[in-house]
Amino acid sequence: MNGGDNRLERLFEHSSVWRAIFVMALPAVVNILVMVMYNMADMFFVARLHDDAQVGAVSIVMPVFTMMMAVGSLVGGGGCALIAKTLGEKNDARVRLYSSLCCWGSLFSGILFAGALLVFRELVLSFLGANEEMRGYAGAYLSVLALGAPVMIFTTAFGNIVRAEGAIKEGMIGNLISTLANVALDPLFILAFRLGVAGAAAATVLGNIAGAVYLILYVRKKSASLSLSWRDAYADLKAFGKVVAIGLPNGVNSMLTSVAGALANNLMVQYGTLAVAAMGAAGKSTTIITMVQMGICMGVQPLLAYNYGARNMPRIRETVTKLAVLTVSVGLALTLLCLFNSAWIVDLFLEDDAALSLGQQIVRLRILTGPFMGLYYLGSSFLQAAGNAPLATLVSLLRQGIFLIPLLYVMDHYFHVLGNVSAHMTADMLAMAVAVILALRQYAVLRALPPGAATAPQAESN
Repeated sequence: MNGGDNRLERLFEHSSVWRAIFVMALPAVVNILVMVMYNMADMFFVARLHDDAQVGAVSIVMPVFTMMMAVGSLVGGGGCALIAKTLGEKNDARVRLYSSLCCWGSLFSGILFAGALLVFRELVLSFLGANEEMRGYAGAYLSVLALGAPVMIFTTAFGNIVRAEGAIKEGMIGNLISTLANVALDPLFILAFRLGVAGAAAATVLGNIAGAVYLILYVRKKSASLSLSWRDAYADLKAFGKVVAIGLPNGVNSMLTSVAGALANNLMVQYGTLAVAAMGAAGKSTTIITMVQMGICMGVQPLLAYNYGARNMPRIRETVTKLAVLTVSVGLALTLLCLFNSAWIVDLFLEDDAALSLGQQIVRLRILTGPFMGLYYLGSSFLQAAGNAPLATLVSLLRQGIFLIPLLYVMDHYFHVLGNVSAHMTADMLAMAVAVILALRQYAVLRALPPGAATAPQAESN
């Protein structure tokens, strides 16, 4: 057994659960906070141009950025769960296969995504809800992001993949490099070169290129088990279907977030550009609560998957219990922080007094579900770690699709601007309840399995 496997075994099997959670979750949370800063950077520096139409354009196009991250999360999340579980089963050949498939699958997906955006740009802008005031800015932002789609999807995917073998720090560094490069280039391109939203998009793409280079160098020079070789992927191309199936909960959640965001913007446009800007600024401000909770659960997911594959029931039970306490506590603390600082937070992005007032109202409503959303992500992560792709996918479909999209139209009809917020709150609570129930059901299934039985609906082949 090599050094990397020893490190993995010590952390996943023998360390105290709190230490394992801390080691796995802290870098993931740092990654999430870096990503929040990354997402806020473009809007923050564009806001320094004192043009709410450009701020609105960034908000309008953000669902496309989210969709790119969704594809990366689909590939990376599925690969991470499968690789961690396969490492627990001591199957090195499958680890090389899955990691290589994730590398080439993410790049090919990015090329397809870029081509579709560029060919159907005007249709996409109309779907996103870009009005005449924002359309030119939104088109420029979208076009540059499209060109960077392959590298952005790869960076997101492999930032997740390296975590599967316990390389938490390296995944964090790759994300940090992308973000710091983006934040450093934003003021240069947006303000100094006066490129506006196009400069913001260029900074984002270049930041991702820097992160991708670091991750590639790590895998080639330091990784104990991962592969970028096309030959490893070619050995079983059909196995990419398993990666996609397990990654669907991550991908579907983010994809539906993108679609729901576009629909919400479409509804909000009828109330004017300032309303769109206020909604976008408020969304940026409150996302930190759920993103941190998601980061904790995603960070610890390899620990859950490894011990699920190893059938270590006491460790699974202790990990889930402590994660529930941790995510609710962190959610409550961040909710209170946002509640008492809502005015200052929204003021970072908006200039107009009416938009500021609306943004503060939206923040105060959006954070009400904050303390409980960690349970939603914990339930989803547990189902994903168990390899139960259908139920994990269903949980994601409920929150951002089956519940949210109809609620957006119903709530908008009755409550107008604030109906958007009410729809998100209602969908969140319903999805959280379902996720907890299904995770408890999956745990009961595991307990009932006889010794030596397969631990997932789809047992791995050797």
